[in-house]
Amino acid sequence: MSTLAVSAPAERRFGIGAIVLIIVGLFVLLTLAAIAFGSTWIPLETVAQVILGGGEKTEKLVVWQLRMPRVMAAAIAGAAIAFSGYLLQRITRNELASPGVLGVVDGAALGVVLFLAIFSNESNALTVSVAWQPLAAAIGALTAISLVFILSGRQSSSAIRLLLFGIAIAAVAKALTTVFMLIGPVYQTAQAARWLAGAVNAISWSEIQIMAICLVPTVLLAAWLAKDLPPADLDDVSSRSIGLNLPVYRIAVFFVAAMLTSIAVAFVGGVGFLGLIAPHLARLLVGRARFAGILASCLIGAMMLIGADLLVRVAFTPLEVPAGTVTAIVGAPYFLFLLMRKDKTNG
Repeated sequence: MSTLAVSAPAERRFGIGAIVLIIVGLFVLLTLAAIAFGSTWIPLETVAQVILGGGEKTEKLVVWQLRMPRVMAAAIAGAAIAFSGYLLQRITRNELASPGVLGVVDGAALGVVLFLAIFSNESNALTVSVAWQPLAAAIGALTAISLVFILSGRQSSSAIRLLLFGIAIAAVAKALTTVFMLIGPVYQTAQAARWLAGAVNAISWSEIQIMAICLVPTVLLAAWLAKDLPPADLDDVSSRSIGLNLPVYRIAVFFVAAMLTSIAVAFVGGVGFLGLIAPHLARLLVGRARFAGILASCLIGAMMLIGADLLVRVAFTPLEVPAGTVTAIVGAPYFLFLLMRKDKTNG
């Protein structure tokens, strides 16, 4: 009996490790496929040669300047949004929680649109560096999540109350974004429309560098906070008994999740439902294992955005259709499915 008791957790850890390795393998294959497919096909072995330093001049140009930036942007942003969704679902103990539902994405969208409006000159060109755009998105996202907490008041520990106020704040932010797009210059409208749809086709290496620099400390802080996520599943009294101030911890997690999302969407746009689906799929695959769940969520989020961009790139060439349209088409029915399932469970 004791041998079985000891071996069961070990077997479970081995199974989770195997699943994570499979996800990593699929991520690598999808990344190579996303670089290989496009208006012209580049064999996978050629892609590997170019990445390792070989290949012809034309192949290097296509891989490094045209396809690699959008793939890298999709991977980094998808992983960050999925990580944010994982944190929000665990801290609220609600599988419907996500950056989009809690107003973070729409708050970031409003911040970006205001940034484009305020810092555009008479020639409709930006008067400041685009490097300040993530800050504008972060301010918008943090403002949105702050309003959710303020409106929730003393009942901010209620996940349902947070979700309801999040949906309301998201609707207001979306309406204001539309208003500023309508009254703003053509340049602003075009840029904002592209951003809102969620596109990675026009991103550059300099933008990826800025996104990565901003995300590294945020991810490290999120990982540090994540070590207390299992106790955070307890109620306020139980958490206090083990030395965790749950209300303060919950606020910290919400703000870090908002930062993760705002930095990502500042460059790739308002990609919808990704932060909802990726953590949910990860939980189905690896259960409630903490760091395996985080890693699986990030990899699935990255694959979802890479796959969405690859799909629109191949299916609609030579048109550039935003990748966010795919995540919205897939995510909206999935959200309704989760909502109806939760309603049946509770009723």
